Parts: sequence; C-alpha cells; structure tokens
Amino acid sequence: MSPNRPNPPLSGYGLGLRQPHYEQVVQSRAPVDWFEILSENFMEAHPGHSEYLADLSQHYPIVMHGVAMNIAGGDPIDRNYLTKLKMLAQHVRPVCISDHLCWTSARGVNSHDLLPVPYTREALLHVVTRVKQVQDALGQQLVLENPSTYTEFQASVMPEWEFMAELAEKADCGLLLDVNNVYVSAFNHRYDAKRYIDAIPAARIAYIHLAGHRNCGTHIIDTHDDHVIDAVWNLYRYTIARLGLVSTMVEWDGNIPAFDVLLTELAKTRNVAELALAKAAS
Repeated sequence: MSPNRPNPPLSGYGLGLRQPHYEQVVQSRAPVDWFEILSENFMEAHPGHSEYLADLSQHYPIVMHGVAMNIAGGDPIDRNYLTKLKMLAQHVRPVCISDHLCWTSARGVNSHDLLPVPYTREALLHVVTRVKQVQDALGQQLVLENPSTYTEFQASVMPEWEFMAELAEKADCGLLLDVNNVYVSAFNHRYDAKRYIDAIPAARIAYIHLAGHRNCGTHIIDTHDDHVIDAVWNLYRYTIARLGLVSTMVEWDGNIPAFDVLLTELAKTRNVAELALAKAAS
C-alpha cells in the first residue's frame, strides 16, 4: 500500500527526548509542544521503556527519528529493521517517521556513521525506489533529513538541494530541514547556505532541526553538543521568513545539559521564529 498522503503537520516547538531527562519530562509535564525520540533506542526497549513511551504519547505528540535505515545504501532494505520500526510506530503512533539521506552500511557491516551520497541521476533513482519501498512497508510517508557532510563525490551532477527537492517530489516523501546541517555543509563545501534554503520546497518540509556544532577552523563538525551559534540563528531567521512558519526542534545529544537549559534554548527558538515572521510580514 502506498501512502501518497502527507503526514499531519507538526505544530509548535519540540525537543529531542534524551535519557537524563526522562523522569523530569513526565513528572513536570514540560512546556514543550512535542518530542522527537531516537527510533533505534526504543525498537527493542525493555517493557519499562515501552510503558514510558505509552505514557508520554498520552501527553505529547511524538516524532520517531532514525539513524540506521540506510536509505541510500547498496544492501537490500533490511526488512527485519522495518518490521521493528513499524511495530514501534504502531505502539507510539508518531506524527511522522524520519531518517537521514545517507548510507550507513555496506555488505552487512554497519559504519555507525551517516555517510554522504553521490548526487547523480542513478543515485536519485535508487533512493526514490527505496523510499517508496519503505513507505509501502510502513504504510505512511517517510521524512528525510539533509545530513552534514565533510566530503563530496566528483561524480555528482547536481547540488544537494536540487537532489533533495527532486527526491521529495519523485518519491512523494517529506523533508526534515536541518538548518544547522545546511550551515555546516555550506561552510565545509564553500557554497551559499541561503541558496540551499531557497531551493527547498516549503510544502514538503515536515519540521526543522537546530543544533550546536564545533568549528575547527578549516571545517565544521556537527556535534549537537552546545548552544546554537549566532550564524545559525541568522540562517534560521532567513529560513522562517523565506518559507513561513515551520515546526522546529532543538537537538542536543552530547554534553547534555540540565533540562532547563534546553527549555531556554527552545524558548529562544520560538522567539526568533515569531520575530522573523513578524518582520517578514511588516
């Protein structure tokens, strides 16, 4: 069965759910519009985690976000993985299921990394076919995130933003626009981040990611372990003004701070977006 319908849109501002904050989130009924969970952390979770998610889903919309689908890989789609992912989705009833435009394994060996894709017509057709297979298996639309990249293929015949836009149209999938990743990749490959934003079809964007990173001088590494920097906030302002209000979340995966720090970063996200919209409308 092909879904051929977009997921219900997310609304508002969310956070990535991380283990140090599990108890506080449920006890405090945190002022967060929705949470994103890492799919692989819960696909084979013990019963306590399953009960926790069931409780959480009663109070917050949930997004499932994965890192191991291997959507651009050469190995056949892992049907066992998809079965577990679908079972989790049936339990959680997520607003959407997302993963990354990348490959993560070859010949059955998992790299545990999000590896870059050659932006060729052959690769586009390959990924479109696999996205349709996944959507048929899950019975709902897949949302794909633009990754941070550190190297490019000489074989590429189109820029990443063109590949993403065509993929969304041809596969009828959604997009997760990671504004930090756009900034990181633009810095690493010396292209215009705003040109990337301009090329992404707003109607295909399910939600936006923001995160911190590490600038190493000659290159940037996407670390998700610090505050969003001013330059990324500026690109986010441009994105909101250019595309209109899109639901946004803050990722923080390393050096995880106290939950109140994340709430402050989320409040800043809301404020930046609302001011950018107001300025664009004036």
